[in-house]
Amino acid sequence: MSDLDAIPALHRDDIESVLISSDRIEAKIAELGARMSQDYTGRDILLVAVLKGAFLVMADLARHLEVGCSVDFMAVSSYGAATSSSGVVRILKDLDTDIEGKHVVIVEDIVDSGLTLDYLVKNLRSRKPASLELMALLTKPSRREVDLPVKYVGFEIPDVFVVGYGLDYDERYRNLPCIATLKPEVYGAA
Repeated sequence: MSDLDAIPALHRDDIESVLISSDRIEAKIAELGARMSQDYTGRDILLVAVLKGAFLVMADLARHLEVGCSVDFMAVSSYGAATSSSGVVRILKDLDTDIEGKHVVIVEDIVDSGLTLDYLVKNLRSRKPASLELMALLTKPSRREVDLPVKYVGFEIPDVFVVGYGLDYDERYRNLPCIATLKPEVYGAA
């Protein structure tokens, strides 16, 4: 089966190419889970998924952890329906958990400019966790405006707009099992 065959028929005509296959994602998440388990041996961690995009990443990561873990979610907005961050961050849903004294790993789907994540890191550090690390399935170093130490990185990708595995365009394509690029006419790129 080809990578495109794994994409639901509803979306197949919108896809330009598959950038990262579901098999590669699965292997990378398992590798990151093993590394994180080793780094946190003997300690419990709190995984904080940044909604909505990171929910699949965190679910799969949690299944690969061999240390105690709990989960929580934050929802922030800096994109709206656009394809790049506005840099203005709003917290739409805050944590339900007090993180003081806890080992926290922020789980992100993608780090682009880094502006949103930088805001989130500063906000969470002010809550006095024992430690705070970053995990991102995808990172676009060429777009970075803020230097962020992302400890656990799945894949570095070029400056292309991607969807799938939690990432969306206008709330569509999150359910794709891979990371793919859309045809430019789908999202209005010239």
